[in-house]
Amino acid sequence: MRWRKLETSDNVEDRRGMGRTAAGVGGVGLVGLLLALFGGLFGGGGDGAIGDLLDQVAQQQQPATDGTQSPEFEGVDESEEFVRRVVGSTETTWEQIFTGSGRQYNPATVVLFGGATQSACGGAQSAIGPHYCPVDTTVYIDLDFFGQLQQQFGAGEAEFAQAYVIAHEIGHHVQNELGIMAQVQQMQQQDQGNANELSVQLELQADCLAGIWANNLYQRDNVLERGDVQAALDAAAAVGDDNIQRRTTGEVSPESWTHGSSEQRMEWFTTGYETGDPNQCNTF
Repeated sequence: MRWRKLETSDNVEDRRGMGRTAAGVGGVGLVGLLLALFGGLFGGGGDGAIGDLLDQVAQQQQPATDGTQSPEFEGVDESEEFVRRVVGSTETTWEQIFTGSGRQYNPATVVLFGGATQSACGGAQSAIGPHYCPVDTTVYIDLDFFGQLQQQFGAGEAEFAQAYVIAHEIGHHVQNELGIMAQVQQMQQQDQGNANELSVQLELQADCLAGIWANNLYQRDNVLERGDVQAALDAAAAVGDDNIQRRTTGEVSPESWTHGSSEQRMEWFTTGYETGDPNQCNTF
C-alpha cells in the first residue's frame, strides 16, 4: 500500500506518553481483534476469489517498494503519519460521497494512545482494540496494537490490514453521521432478544463501508499494491466470531455472535469494494 501518496488528516490527536488512565472501556470496537490476530488467525480465511476487480488490481499493481524512508519523511513518526494518511483518505472518500448526496460529512477525531485514556464512552483501553465511541465521535487506537501486528507479519503485509481496521471504525462514524447507529441502539433497547443480531448487522455494514473506502483507493493511481485487498479479507476473516470462538473454545455459538462470521465479514467487505456503492451496504 503506497500510503505516502494519500492526503493527511488534521483530525488525529496523539495522547501517547500523557499517562492518562481510564476506569472502563466502551464504544464499538473489533472485539477480540487482538486475540484473533495475535493467536495466529491472520491469513486464515479468504480464498482470494472476489471477482474481476481484484484480478485487475493484481495485474495493474507493481511490486512493493523496499520500504526505504524518503527524505520527505525523515524524522517523522511513521506510525502516526500512517494513521493520518489513512484517516485522510477516509475523509476524502466520505466527503465526496456525502457531498454527492447533498449532505455534509463531519469527520471523526482519531485519538492515538498508549495503555489507556479517557473517552466519553467510559474510557479506552488497549485490551478492547481499536474502537469507535459515538458519544464523542472519536476512534481510539493504541498504536502498540499496530506495532505488534507489524512485528508478527511484517510491515508491508500488515499495512493494508491496519488500514482496513481504521476504515472499519470510520465506517461506524459514518453510521453515526447517518443516524443508523442511534436507530440500531433504539431497536436493541426495544427488542433485547435480537440485540446481538442487530449488532452483527451493524458491524457487517461497517465492513461494507470499509470496502467502499478500498474501492475509492482502487480508483486512484498507483496506491494499492498486490496483496493489499487480500490482506483486508484475511483480517476480516480473522475477526469473524466463528473463527474466534473456534480458536478460543473449540465451539461455535452463532446465537452469541456480535460481529458476524468470517464468511459474512469477507462477503460484506467485498460487496463494498466491488460496487463502491453505499446503497449496496444494507445489511439490515
